[in-house]
Amino acid sequence: MTTDQLLQRITVNPTVFGGKPIIRGHRLAVEHVLGMLAAGDDIDTLLEGYPWLEREDVLACLAYAQRLVEHERVEPLMVDAA
Repeated sequence: MTTDQLLQRITVNPTVFGGKPIIRGHRLAVEHVLGMLAAGDDIDTLLEGYPWLEREDVLACLAYAQRLVEHERVEPLMVDAA
């Protein structure tokens, strides 16, 4: 499955979670899935906790996050030592 196909699993509806990105219209926010992964849960744990969730949904969340930071740049702050 391509990244673009994965990203089609992520939807935004202004009436659900204040327009935050969610998975396939379900009431599970991308940020929640990313938070669980960051906390150390693995994909199998997420699939057990959400029976409707598919492996590709979790990969879609990762692809979504990657797209958000893809072009992000951090400029160093130059401070005069004097």
